[in-house]
Amino acid sequence: MFAVIETGGKQYKVTEGDVVFVEKLEVNEGETYTFDKVLAVSTGDSFNAGTPYVEGATVTANVVKNGKAKKIHVLKYKSKKNEKKKIGHRQPYTKVQIVSVNA
Repeated sequence: MFAVIETGGKQYKVTEGDVVFVEKLEVNEGETYTFDKVLAVSTGDSFNAGTPYVEGATVTANVVKNGKAKKIHVLKYKSKKNEKKKIGHRQPYTKVQIVSVNA
């Protein structure tokens, strides 16, 4: 059994027990979170796709950790102008473990 959920403008295919890194959620560590934007659900022999979401379907997850990804460096450079700028960015994320898929 798997489901396709939408969170943070991205889509994730999840099954029970998966650990997924999603865009930062406003939830503390150790709490549960329910994803209600379920795009599709498959239960082995049947497949149900929503328009746009499947009604009554939810995915429950435990929040394992809130953190930041590794730093990426962005270098802006303009030739012949003696202009350069180095910027770093760390994207915040939430690590969740999928507990159940409710169709």
